[in-house]
Amino acid sequence: MKNTQLDMKRLAAMDAAQATRLLHRVREETLAGRTPPIAPRPVIDASWQRMARIGLDPDQGTSSVLLRREELERRRRSTLLSEVMETLSGGLAGIADASLQIMVVTDEQGRVLWREGNLAVMRQANGICLEEGAAWTEHTTGTNAVGTALAMGRAVQVHSAEHYVHALHNWTCAAAPVRDPRDQRLLGILDVSGPASSFHPAMLALVGSVARLAEAEMRERHRRSVERLRAVAAPILCRVGGRAVAVDAHGWTAAVTGLAPVDRIALPKSFRAGRAWLPSLGMCAVEPLPGGWLLRVEEEPPPAEAGPGAAGRVVLDLSRPRRWTVDVSGPAGSWQQELSPRHAELLYVLALHRDGRTAAELAQDVFGDRTRTVTVRAEMSRVRRNLASVLAHRPYRFREEVEVTVLRPDRPADLLPHSTAPAVRAARTEAAT
Repeated sequence: MKNTQLDMKRLAAMDAAQATRLLHRVREETLAGRTPPIAPRPVIDASWQRMARIGLDPDQGTSSVLLRREELERRRRSTLLSEVMETLSGGLAGIADASLQIMVVTDEQGRVLWREGNLAVMRQANGICLEEGAAWTEHTTGTNAVGTALAMGRAVQVHSAEHYVHALHNWTCAAAPVRDPRDQRLLGILDVSGPASSFHPAMLALVGSVARLAEAEMRERHRRSVERLRAVAAPILCRVGGRAVAVDAHGWTAAVTGLAPVDRIALPKSFRAGRAWLPSLGMCAVEPLPGGWLLRVEEEPPPAEAGPGAAGRVVLDLSRPRRWTVDVSGPAGSWQQELSPRHAELLYVLALHRDGRTAAELAQDVFGDRTRTVTVRAEMSRVRRNLASVLAHRPYRFREEVEVTVLRPDRPADLLPHSTAPAVRAARTEAAT
């Protein structure tokens, strides 16, 4: 057989027993360092390489320490996914049950929060620890749809011997990320798993469609909540003298007066009524509103130490595989913001080049294409909405007076592992040598 590339349609067209034998042989030859009869799919090959690098034993079990019941309930209550469980369940649980599979919903750390579906399959799933509170990242259970979707940030289907750990070879699974539609922050993974005999290539598209449906519902819920806040805030802002803005509990703007409108204002984690210094606005009087806050910008200039140079230190934390943050601190206080994968790449490049980068240079650094300056300028405009106090432009750079620290992962390969940006790939290679 020619060493062409495997794909799900080709697998589905084969006799089930023949497909299983082929996958087992592909895995055996690949893990042994030999040339398989047909190349594994790129997403699977990349995952197997990650497993080999971390030294995961393919013959290990899949057990993990379950979350305590109170911690499980806390995570369920705190995630936005709880608001769309009816949509997720209505879209998939019945289909999973009828097709002898189960639906699984995890948080952004790969912990199973909910599962529904066929009762007999749920009992089988207990045998591989696919149960509420269990961890299903690649680091704990090897190549699997949940863990690999977390690692890649996109929908993934894993069938039979494509699983790295031998204990999962009798299973098939399809998973898709669910993101907060407001800022694309990963909320968790939606997965359908079952015995390998229940495999169907269309399941991946179905899971992805239900995930997008849930995101659309979250987007509509957010729109309605902002509209309610706007209805309350609009008459108040009409009476406010000077500059003011009404934001929801997460900083999303509902109404504004005297200021250029922005989508979101970064709020500290511990935020309450009183006076607060915000990087994008300066010193503000904070008043509660139903469903949000009224921020009135104090017109008198802030103290000298709270001026442009107040944000004296920036910590860019890239040490974790899937969650990146920027911490800004100075005499006036400190705050933290989560970063999207793209914004993490851009800030990392600027941290490497303190003298600054033009839009064309950033386009080359991130996309490998100097002509993509429009995209870079749009992304940098979003970054600077909340980081204007520490970022300058023409060229784009961290301000000279700001101390910048980058926290990197222990292993170079884990630096923004999903990134294909030339500058990030070069940094991984340089650190590894």
